[in-house]
Parts: sequence; structure tokens; C-alpha cells
Amino acid sequence: MPRYLLATALLAAAAPLSAETVAISADRMVDVLTGRMVERPIVLVTDGRISAVGKQGALNVPDGAKRIDLPGKTLVPGLIDMHVHLDSLAEIGGYNYLQYSDSFWSVVAAGNAKAMLDAGFTTVRNVGSGNYNDVGLKQAIDEGYAIGSRVVPAGYALGATGGHCDETFFPPSFERKGQAVGDGPQALRNLVRQQRKYGAEVIKVCATGGVFSRNTEPGQQQLSEEELRAIAEEAHQWGLKVAAHAHGAAGIKAAIRAGIDTIEHASLVDDEGIKLAAQRGTWFGMDIYNTDYTQAEGKKNGVLEDNLRKDREIAQAQRDGFRKALRGGVKMVFASDAGVMPHGQVGKQFATMVQYGMTPMEAIQAATRNAAQALGREKDVGAIAVGRYGDMIAVDGDPVADVRQLESVDAVIKGGVLVKGR
Repeated sequence: MPRYLLATALLAAAAPLSAETVAISADRMVDVLTGRMVERPIVLVTDGRISAVGKQGALNVPDGAKRIDLPGKTLVPGLIDMHVHLDSLAEIGGYNYLQYSDSFWSVVAAGNAKAMLDAGFTTVRNVGSGNYNDVGLKQAIDEGYAIGSRVVPAGYALGATGGHCDETFFPPSFERKGQAVGDGPQALRNLVRQQRKYGAEVIKVCATGGVFSRNTEPGQQQLSEEELRAIAEEAHQWGLKVAAHAHGAAGIKAAIRAGIDTIEHASLVDDEGIKLAAQRGTWFGMDIYNTDYTQAEGKKNGVLEDNLRKDREIAQAQRDGFRKALRGGVKMVFASDAGVMPHGQVGKQFATMVQYGMTPMEAIQAATRNAAQALGREKDVGAIAVGRYGDMIAVDGDPVADVRQLESVDAVIKGGVLVKGR
């Protein structure tokens, strides 16, 4: 049986008749909880979750356990990308998307989820989609009908009339309006309830203008602090976390004061915003690599010059802000904005994070331990630790010495099943 079909069958087995244990060994393992490298590890995964972690020769392996031996490799926890758009393609920019059927994007999402998984990202947070594509994709993957990362869906992203998350590319005669656009606290509370009703596990809100919308500037605040607070309060009441798209300094600070959990992009953050985020424990997810792709390939892909201009104007400011936020004690997660760049290339961001101030271990922790904390899912993902899913990857070299090792992943294991590699 081809490996991808075998993986599908195993992932679809929701209630196995007896416990199945897989023993996974390698030369080294990155322990993101302690920040140390472990030599000659062996990991036992029973029915999809890690049941034991120890040293080869010291940990008893049950008779009949399946083996995944990765000699010469380093194990790393399955990576987590906190900002992706699975039903988008970087290669189709500007108005070019109008050539395709609405249902085209749901199929695209499945391919992108597989690309993310192959790149080593076993969990992704999808911060906004059309037609609840991310919810449907999560269901298909969880039920074994598709292969891809674990998906934390947001449904539609909330926004203000005429703002970044509204439909701003068309004249009035088309009467296009974003599906989650609202004005005023109560309207936005209602939209939070609607997203949760249809499967959202995180709420995404656009607090400021953006790069890839029309007639908005990244620095513009587009929802009031009162509106943002209503969104945060409503989401938290339902047990959901909130991610705020916020490039501009004023919008960033309003979102932090409103109690929003993660700030996306944070491109034009000022010193006051950095101090406020550090004090409140707000997470920043700063996509500091993708501008390289946008500037190199965007025009060819159909991205409009106005969008390319905005990308150029904020690119270095965002990278400098990343360094300042890190030095200022802001908690950081890995966030690529995949969909603006190809999903399979997101591992290239690790090197940029190191270039702008992180150690390789800190960059790895941003995509594992930190991301799990920000998701509120430390019992499930983010570390090779007992009780969590058996999600891990393997690379040839030492990613703590050379973080570029994460740009080319040799093996991917999800729930104890080898889904990529030999």
C-alpha cells in the first residue's frame, strides 16, 4: 500500500480495538521545554499520544511495538505556524483570483495543508478563510479524508465596513461586502457568536488597515478600542482566543488594552506598544520573512503596485520592530502569513528570526512551546512530552547550531504515524 494511503487509514482510525505503540528513535532530540539537546532519545507513542520519553537502552519498549528509527537525525517537536491562510495562493495575486470558481479555493486549501505538513508544520492556526473552508478542511483531516496539518480554524475574519477585512476591490455596482463585517460593539459580538456557531476555534479581527487590501493603509486604526474589547470579551466568554491583525501603533495598543491575545504583524509598533505588550503578556506574531517573496515574485503573480508599495514601506520597520519587541521582553510566536508566500516555503522564516535577534533555540521555541501556550493547547502540541500528540519532525543536522536545517525536513510524524520520510 502506498505510504500516503497507509497514513490516511491510520489517521482515520478513531477508535482502535487495542492500544498500538510506536517507538521512535533518533541520534538527538530538541527538548524545547528545557532548551536542551537530548542524546540518543527514544519516544513511545500509544494511540497517537506520547506515552514515554527516555534514553535508548534505558526505556523499555513493549513487545510488538512498531519502530520508526531515524539514525543520524535530530527530532524536533512538530512545528506550529500561528498565522496561515490555507485557502489562498501567493501565486494568484490582485484580481487574478476572479478567474476561478468559489469552490476552487476549498480544493486549494487541502493541497496547502499537505504542503504545510510536509514542511514540518503539524499544527497551523488559520486566521481567516472564505466559505468556512478552514472548518471543513479541519473536519476532513480529522476524519481521515485528507492529509494535512492539524487546523485551528477562525472561519471569517471580523472587520469594519470599508476596512481591511471587507471587500474593497470593487465599485458600488457590485455590492460586495465582507461576510463578517460589523460596526459597533453589539454587531461585532454577534459576529463572534456566528463564527463559533459554525466551527471557529479562534476569532480573527482586523484592527487596522493592511497591505493586501485596497483603499486601506496599514497604519490606520479601523475598529475602536470599545469594539475590540467587545470582541475579546465575547470570545473569551465562549472560551475562544482572539488574534488581531494590527500593523499600526494605535491599533496595536488599542487591541492590547482591549484584552486581545495575539497581535498579528505588529509592523509599526512603537516603544509604548512594546512596553504594554510585555506588561500584559500579549503575544506578537510577526511575519518578517514573506516580504522577500512578495517583492521578488509579487508583480509576476499579479499583485497590484499599490500593495507592493505598502509592503515595501513597512518591511524594514517590521523587522526592526521585531528586534525591539524581542529585546523588550514581548512574548513571540512563529507566524508566517503563508498564502502571501507559498506554504511550503515557510520554514525560511526561521533564519530571518535569527538574523533579527533570536537564538536558534528561541526561534524553534516560538514555533513549538510558545505557540502551544498562545493557543492554550499545551496538553496537546508544542513539545515532545508525555501526554501530547506524537507530532515530531526529523532533520539531518543540528537545528540549534544551524536553524536553516528546518528549511528542509526529512521526516514528519503526526500522531505517531510517519507521513513523510522513510
